[in-house]
Amino acid sequence: LHVPVNTITMVMADTELCPFDMGTFGSRTTPQMGTELRNISAAAREMLIDKAAERFGTDRSKLVAADGAIRESAGNRSVRYGELLQGQQLVKLIPEDPPLASPEQWKVAGTSVRKIDGRDFVTGGHKYTSDLTRPGMLYGKVLRPSGFHATLASLDTAEAQRTPDVTVVHDGDFVGVVARDSTTAARALSTIKAQWNTSQQISETGLYEFLRGKSSPAPAPSQGQEGGGRSNLHETGSVESGMASSDKKIESTYTVAYIQHAPLEPRAAVAEWNGDKLTVWTGTQRPFAVRDELAQAFHIPEKNVRVTVPDTGSGYGGKHTGECAVEAARLAKAAGKPVKLQWTREEEFTWAYFRPAGVIDVHAGARNDGTLVAWEFHNYNSGPAAINTQYNAANQRIQFHPASAPPLRQGSYRGLAATANHFARESAMDELAHALGMDPLEFRLKNITDPRLRAVFETAAKRFAWGQRKSSASRGFGIAGGFEKGGYVATCADVAIELDGNPRIARVVEVWDCGPVVNPNGLQNQIEGAIVQGLGGALFEDVHFANGRVLNPHFSSYRVPRFRDLPQIEVQIINRKDVPPFGAGETPIVGLAPAVANAIFNATGKRLRGMPLVPNGMPGQKAAG
Repeated sequence: LHVPVNTITMVMADTELCPFDMGTFGSRTTPQMGTELRNISAAAREMLIDKAAERFGTDRSKLVAADGAIRESAGNRSVRYGELLQGQQLVKLIPEDPPLASPEQWKVAGTSVRKIDGRDFVTGGHKYTSDLTRPGMLYGKVLRPSGFHATLASLDTAEAQRTPDVTVVHDGDFVGVVARDSTTAARALSTIKAQWNTSQQISETGLYEFLRGKSSPAPAPSQGQEGGGRSNLHETGSVESGMASSDKKIESTYTVAYIQHAPLEPRAAVAEWNGDKLTVWTGTQRPFAVRDELAQAFHIPEKNVRVTVPDTGSGYGGKHTGECAVEAARLAKAAGKPVKLQWTREEEFTWAYFRPAGVIDVHAGARNDGTLVAWEFHNYNSGPAAINTQYNAANQRIQFHPASAPPLRQGSYRGLAATANHFARESAMDELAHALGMDPLEFRLKNITDPRLRAVFETAAKRFAWGQRKSSASRGFGIAGGFEKGGYVATCADVAIELDGNPRIARVVEVWDCGPVVNPNGLQNQIEGAIVQGLGGALFEDVHFANGRVLNPHFSSYRVPRFRDLPQIEVQIINRKDVPPFGAGETPIVGLAPAVANAIFNATGKRLRGMPLVPNGMPGQKAAG
C-alpha cells in the first residue's frame, strides 16, 4: 500500500466483516494469506492511483503512491488516500499478477517491525475475551461429567434453583448455571448433585500397546487436524533386499506421550442473542468453523451467526474448535441475556483436546561407508506430518497407521506429528551413525542431496563449533534437523549432566531457512518461542490419565518449562531471496527433542527413546525438582 506500518489497523477474525478463511494453522499465514494480502493491497494501490489520475485529469504514469498519498512525480499536487475514498468501498477483481516488489526491492518487508500494540500486552492494557463485558451480562458455569464418555444418570438441582438470581440450564447431558457474578455461579454449581454412568476405559500404562493394536486404515483427516487419517503408505525399492545388503542395522521403537497445549488463556466466550441472531466473542484459530458449529448446534442459518475473535491468549493448534462458544450460547439463550463463560485450568486440561500420543518403529540399514541403504518407518496414531525422510535411501517403506478410538480426545498441536516423526527419525539416524562408528553430522551429510538441508546442518555445526569439544560423562552434544512446511531446520544441543545425574540443557543453536525473511524480529521470536515450548515436550510434559480421567489437570502437577530450565539460545537465520517465503510458526520446534536425546546419549551412553525423555529425571537417578 506504500503506507507506514503504524497507520494500518488490521480487522481480523470477524465473520461479518472479513472474507472467509480456513483459519490460523499449518504455517499458512506467510505463504498463503500473506500473499493474498499483498495482492489485494497492491491492487488497491493501483485503483487509488487511477482515482487520483481521474481527479487530477492527468495520466496515471505521472503519479506515484507514497506515505499514504498519491503525488505528481513532477508537480505539486497530491491527495491522501482517505480524501480519495471518502468512505467508499473499492470493489474489483484482483488481477492474477498484480505489481509486487521482489524481495530485493523490499523497503518495509524484510525489516524488523515491533508489535504495534506490544506495549498494551506487557502492561496489561490489552483486552482478551475474558476481559470483555456486555450490558446486562451474566456469568456461566458448566457441570462436568465424572469421566470421559459419561452419560447423566440422575440430577438434583433443587438447592441451586433456590439460590437468588441463579438460572439452572438442563438439556440432556448438558447442565449449567447462570448468575450475576462468577462466584455465585460457581457456588450454585457446587450444590448440584449428579450421578453419571461411566464405562471402563484404558489407562496410560497400557497406552502404547493399545495404539498399536487399534491401528487400521481410515478416512483422511480434516484440514489442520492430526491423528486419524489414511494409512499413507510410501514405498520404493525393496526394504528386504536393502536390509540384506546392509553392513549395520538398527531396529528401535520410539514413543510420544499425550501432552497439553497449556495456553496462557483457557477457553473463554461471551455470547449474546438478539432475536434469532447470535454474536459470540471467543478466542479461536478458526472463526468460520466456530460459526458453522454454532449454526449447526442451534439450527440457524450461518448468516445469523457472527463470531468475533479478540486476540487470543495463545492456542498452539489447541483452539480449532468451538465447544466453549456453543456452551456460552446455550446458557445465554436460556438466560435471555449475554453470558460470559470462562473455563478453568482444570477444564482446559481435561475437556480440550491433546497432542496425539504415538508409537514409532524404525528399522534401518547402512553400508560400512555410511551409505543409507534401507529405511522402514511406521508411525502408529500420532500422525503423518513430516513422516517421509529427507535422507537418500534407495529402499524405503514408510507408513502411518491411524488408531481407531484413541483413549483421549486428540487434535492439532504446533508442528503436528512432525515433532514425533523427527524425534524418531533423527534419533534413529544417530543410532545408526553410532553403530557405524561415524560422526553423526558426517553420516547425515553423506546422505543429503538437498542443498538447503545441507546448508542448515553445516551452518549450525559451524556456529556450534561441532566436533571441537570432546564429550564426557558430564557433557554431551547432539545434532538433529529436517524439513517441513517449506522450512529447513538444524538444531545443536549442549547438555550438561548434573551431579545428581539429571540432564540440563546448557546451550541450543538453531539455524532456520524459510526463504526471504519478512520480519526478522518476529521470526527470531517465533524460533526462540518454539525452542522454549519444545523443552517441555522433550523433557517432562506428560498427561497422566486413568479410566476416563486426567490425573494431572493443573499446573501444580503438569510440568511446563520454567525460567531455570532455559538454556542459552542462539538463532541464525538464512535469508534466501531467490525462493518464495514460507511460514515459521511450527517447524522450528521439531529439532530440539532429538538433538537433546542425542546429546544425552553422547554423554551417558543411555539411549532415551520416549518423549518426554526424563519426566521423573534420568532413569536410575534422583528425580529433578
